[in-house]
Amino acid sequence: MSTGVVLLNFGEPPTADRDVVVDYLERIFYSNMDIEEDPDLTPGAARKRAGKLAERRASGLIEEYEEIGGGSPLNDQASAQAEALETELRNRGYDIETYSGMLYTEPFTHEAAEQAVADGHDEVLGLPIYPLCGPSTTNLSLDHLAEGLEEAGFDGELHEVSGWHRHPTYNRLRAENIRQYAESEGVDLHDSETTLLFSAHGTPRYYLEEGSRYDRYVEEWCDGMAGILGLEDYALGFQNHDNRSDVVWTEPDIEAAIENVDAERVVVEPVSFMHEQSETLSELDIELREEADEAGLEFYRVPIPHDDDRFPSVLADLAEPFLADFDPGYFQFRQCQCRDKPGTMCLNAPDPDWD
Repeated sequence: MSTGVVLLNFGEPPTADRDVVVDYLERIFYSNMDIEEDPDLTPGAARKRAGKLAERRASGLIEEYEEIGGGSPLNDQASAQAEALETELRNRGYDIETYSGMLYTEPFTHEAAEQAVADGHDEVLGLPIYPLCGPSTTNLSLDHLAEGLEEAGFDGELHEVSGWHRHPTYNRLRAENIRQYAESEGVDLHDSETTLLFSAHGTPRYYLEEGSRYDRYVEEWCDGMAGILGLEDYALGFQNHDNRSDVVWTEPDIEAAIENVDAERVVVEPVSFMHEQSETLSELDIELREEADEAGLEFYRVPIPHDDDRFPSVLADLAEPFLADFDPGYFQFRQCQCRDKPGTMCLNAPDPDWD
C-alpha cells in the first residue's frame, strides 16, 4: 500500500504579470463571496463582482510583488518543504510521495489530487501547511482536495489533518527562531523598552460568527510563545484587508497595534505563516515598517523559519499515525471541531473555557 501526501497551501503568483495576478485575485474573491452575506447574489453576479474586485486590487498587489523582487517566493519554499517531507518519511520507512497543492495558483489542489491518483496511490493524506486552522484556508483546502480526488475517480481512503499549531516541536522551533533572531540583532526581548508584537493574518468576523475558532487559536498560540520566551506581556494585531468596505475583520488592526506600542522598539513575529510571501515581505517589511518609523519605533521583523531542519520532522509526525495505521489519538489527535466532517483529525482539543 502506498500513500500520496498532499501538502495544502494558499499559493501566490511567482511573477507580477497582470493577467496572472488578476486571475489569482478573482479566484480568491469568488471563493470567499459568502462573507458579503448577500442572499440575492447569483453565481453569475458573484463571478462578475469578483472580477471587478480583482481588477481594482491588482495594481496594488503587482506593486507589492515588484517591491519584493517581482513575485512571491511562497511556491518555491512550499516545493522545498514537500521534498524535505518526502525524504523524512522515506527515511522512516514509509512508501509515500509528496505533492504540493495550491488553492489559487499552480500547481492547483485538484492537479495534485489528479497526479496522486495517476501515480496509483491507495491512500491520500491531506496536510495543510497552515499552522492555525481557519475556514478559508485549512478547511477550504481540504474541501478542494476531496473534490479533486472524487473528480479523478479515487476509490481509496482519504485522511485529513486540520489544526496542528499545538505540536510541541513546532512551538519550540518558532520560539527559538524568535529568540535567536533577537539575539542576532542585539535586542533584549525582556527589556521594558522592547515589545514583542505578534502579527496574525486577519479573518472576516463572519467566519468567527459562523463558528470558527481561529482568533482563539491565535491568542492561545501567542500566550504559549510568550510563556516559552519568559515574557509577561506582548502585543497582538491582525493583518486585515480593506478590499470590501462592508466586511468587518478581526481587531485590532496591525497598524493600530503599532500605534499603541509604548516602547522604543518593536519585534514583529508573523504567527500565521510558514512561508515568506507578500504578507510578510511587503505588508510587514515595507508597509508596517513605515508605520513604525512614523511612530518613532525601531523595527525588527522575525524571519519565517520555512527551512528549519526540524520542520520536516514536525510534518512527518503529523502524517505518521495515518501512514503507520495506529490510532491517531495516541498522538493526541481528535475529531476536528472546526470542520463538519467525521474523520478529520486535529491537535486542537476543546478548551472548557470556550463557549
